[in-house]
Amino acid sequence: MVERNVADVLRAVLTDTSAAVLAVHPSAEAIEELVNVMTELDDVPPVRLLAPESVLKSVTSDFILASTAADRIDDGVLELRAAEEPPTNSLLITEGAITAVVDAGDRVAGLTTDEEAFVGSANDRYDELWAEANDFSLRTPPISRVRETLSDDLGPGIESDFSGVLASLETARGDGDGLDEVTISLLVAAKNEALLYDISKWGEDVGIASKATFSRTKTKLEDMGLLDTEKVPIDVGRPRLRLMLGDDRLRDSDTDQLASVAQTILT
Repeated sequence: MVERNVADVLRAVLTDTSAAVLAVHPSAEAIEELVNVMTELDDVPPVRLLAPESVLKSVTSDFILASTAADRIDDGVLELRAAEEPPTNSLLITEGAITAVVDAGDRVAGLTTDEEAFVGSANDRYDELWAEANDFSLRTPPISRVRETLSDDLGPGIESDFSGVLASLETARGDGDGLDEVTISLLVAAKNEALLYDISKWGEDVGIASKATFSRTKTKLEDMGLLDTEKVPIDVGRPRLRLMLGDDRLRDSDTDQLASVAQTILT
């Protein structure tokens, strides 16, 4: 099959089988597209993904991709393992066929064979490699859990803004290619004038980051003028801090512009 891009090849393979698929040594781009296609399809076969640990770490450093993959893992249709000595070929293996993925720039080919003896031999070999590979655990919580708990704990308005900011970003890495998940959470909380205690407790409980990380990031953003805080007295104990946006450009921004404006200020 010759398709426009990797996603089209993956979609064709996943819709053509109901049996388990073993994805061997896909590129970083292919892993991202695989997760997206698995999310897009209503009925997806189980996928075992075998890749070098360095590639898996790089891809899952993006919160958007990692949290979406975590949803598929929770659904029981995706499993990740890291190969110490990964094969050189990028393959999609099913019980009845093997597809080699070849990227030719403006087109991507899926070169497929269903020759019984070869397919059987290849399944045996790559099943053995899968068995020898190490489990790769995601520390990122599933995005569905993030959204559900954010709505329950802090309100549907904050959840809607959080989802809107994520939708405006291609990645959420915090390395110049996108704001990280802690920064996004704090900006959205400030837009809704939520308490630092509430957003950091939620973030720690759901598994995004510790309260200490939220506090350090708040201080950094406050020093750079993105956030302001005001003390809110409570009945017992030290006053808590209400988060507020600290720059007029942020206060005047719609949700889908919040991230890009924040990135402009940060750079």
